[in-house]
Amino acid sequence: MSDGGLSAAQISSLFVVWSLTSFVAEVPSGAWADTVDRRRLLVLSGLLYAVAFGMWLAWPAYPGYLIGFVCWGVSSALMSGTFEALLYDHLNSAGAAHRYAAIKGRAQTAALLATLAAMAVAGLLVSLGGYALVGAVSVAMALAHTAVAATLPASRAAAPAPAGDHVPAARDDHRTGERARERQQPPSDTGALGEYLAMLRSGIGEAVRVPRVRRVAVVAAAMLGLTAYDEYFPLVLAEHGFTAERIPVLLAVIVAGQALGTALAGRTTGWSQRRIAWLYGTGAVLIGAGALAGSPAGFVAIALGYGAVNNAFLIGEARLQESISGAARATVTSVSGLGAEVFSLAVFAFVALGSTWWSIVTVLALLTVPSLATAVLASRWLPRHRPASVPSAD
Repeated sequence: MSDGGLSAAQISSLFVVWSLTSFVAEVPSGAWADTVDRRRLLVLSGLLYAVAFGMWLAWPAYPGYLIGFVCWGVSSALMSGTFEALLYDHLNSAGAAHRYAAIKGRAQTAALLATLAAMAVAGLLVSLGGYALVGAVSVAMALAHTAVAATLPASRAAAPAPAGDHVPAARDDHRTGERARERQQPPSDTGALGEYLAMLRSGIGEAVRVPRVRRVAVVAAAMLGLTAYDEYFPLVLAEHGFTAERIPVLLAVIVAGQALGTALAGRTTGWSQRRIAWLYGTGAVLIGAGALAGSPAGFVAIALGYGAVNNAFLIGEARLQESISGAARATVTSVSGLGAEVFSLAVFAFVALGSTWWSIVTVLALLTVPSLATAVLASRWLPRHRPASVPSAD
């Protein structure tokens, strides 16, 4: 975009539109995912992702980039909450809900390894065919992603709860399950729009009014949103004097640490809330200390810390899925995702303000404080692991 003549201000405005689009569409798309086949939304998400890169290829000017970013933002919103709800519900129907964190962790690990591969081949693609080849490959990969989404099993839309009926976090015994399902049946005369609005109210209501769900949604949002500092890792490296040639190598080390953390999510899924909180807090301290150190060993510490933090917030997300008992699973997940965006924006604002007085390294180290506060909340608010076969004590 820069080589095509866009100014820094124009590029920044595109980033703002991108973020705002995802922000605005997050919760409404979650409610949509609770009223239609979630597989179809994942396919639509993939198609919009391909259209985004296609627009950049076909119209490499500000309007084309703008339309592409809007498509990308909507695509991300359609994916967020939808995929998690589809995965959890299918595992739960198979009696394997306890494997959610492990399987989601494997998916995250595969994504990170794909990121490393993309970083490795991007330079080669540019040298062979310029940005056009990079864009064409991006479109092809987005279409491949869409084709995989189309092969997923159909996900029957959950029946929305009647307006004003918010299902509490209940025990998973047979009788309570039957009562919950009865409460979730919609009125017989409810149309499509009515069902959508009822599901939207039900999901927001459960996320806001059910204490158990509200607490874990806040913790999960904070654990994920505060990791927005990873956008500044390249600046930290540059501030310590690392050359442009070495920065990608050190970033790859950090991504490898992140992949290790997500790959181990299955081993930590049964940990107590205090151990998860300790893991998250320790990871935050390692990141802050590693950033201050600035040596290669320091960035190994960042890699290990980032892996620990990613592992912890995957478990937090899994505990959120276990806590949801109403029909609007994707909506509740999207509410937490919206909260994560708010925390991310707070991080960006803090860095923007703090960097006027301190170095990026110092600002990143100071972000350890809210991360430790989140760890304290996690130790109190995260619920215990609740396998599908074990009734909750609530």
